[in-house]
Amino acid sequence: MRKFFIACLLTITIGGLFLSSVQAETEEVKLSDGQIDEIKTLKQEVMEKEKQIIEKYIEYGVFPEEKGQKIIDHMEKKYEKLQENNFIPKWDRKHHMQCDKEE
Repeated sequence: MRKFFIACLLTITIGGLFLSSVQAETEEVKLSDGQIDEIKTLKQEVMEKEKQIIEKYIEYGVFPEEKGQKIIDHMEKKYEKLQENNFIPKWDRKHHMQCDKEE
C-alpha cells in the first residue's frame, strides 16, 4: 500500500512538471511598419499567383466557375483577416469548430 501511494505521488509530481511546460507563455509579437509592408507585398504576390492558378483550373475545366469563385472569395477573406491582425497569423483557434459556425 505504501508503494502504491509513493508511485501515485511520483506520478502526480512528474505529470505536473510536464504539464507546466505544455502551457507555455505566449508572447505578443509586434511587427514594424517595414516588416508589415514586406509581408503584405509577398502575400499579395502569392494571392495573385494563386488566383491565376485557379483561373487556369477553371479554364481547363478542373473546377466549375462557381467553385473557383468560392475558392477565390475564401482566399480573400483569409487575406483580410490576416491584414486585420497586422499579418501575424493566429493559430490559437479550433479550425473545425469555426468552419461549422461560418457556414
